[in-house]
Amino acid sequence: MFQVDIIEQCKQNNRKAQLQLYNQYCNGMYNVAKRFLKDADDAEDVVQEAFIKAFSKLHQYKAEVTFGAWLKRIVINKSIDFLKSKKQQLFELEEAHLKVVDTFEEDKWLVEDTITLNDVKKAINNLPEKYQYVVMLYLIEGYDHQEIAEILNISEVASRTQLSRGKVKLQELLIHKKNGTRN
Repeated sequence: MFQVDIIEQCKQNNRKAQLQLYNQYCNGMYNVAKRFLKDADDAEDVVQEAFIKAFSKLHQYKAEVTFGAWLKRIVINKSIDFLKSKKQQLFELEEAHLKVVDTFEEDKWLVEDTITLNDVKKAINNLPEKYQYVVMLYLIEGYDHQEIAEILNISEVASRTQLSRGKVKLQELLIHKKNGTRN
């Protein structure tokens, strides 16, 4: 069955098609939520809520992007909403999605070879919350500033500014770690 057919059947409230779509995307969406949330149960809850919202708003899906990308945005928004409601901090990032080195193309920012992945994870966790969201969405999830602005309901200028300031803070935290002044 083609993806378009499944989505059309889901729009008609076909439970079997909804289950098929859920099974196709649940693991990937769980991994997205888990990058934002510390607790596995919280990530599962967010994914469930995201699917409920997706199925209820499926009539709004216009296939301008892939269904997976559309659903991923819902999962990220639900994760951020959850964090805001619980006032929790963003959590450790998965190694496979960490793209810090060479990502800061405009200012040629690099980390020292002595800085470990765990050092970077801890440093991101120690960023102020407003920087954490933008840094994670940009560096980890690969969103551009327009998408980040839409997700966080901020301007593109604010996204760029927060990313720039977040990178500076991240670099400061990593330099302090290198010099042994911070653990």
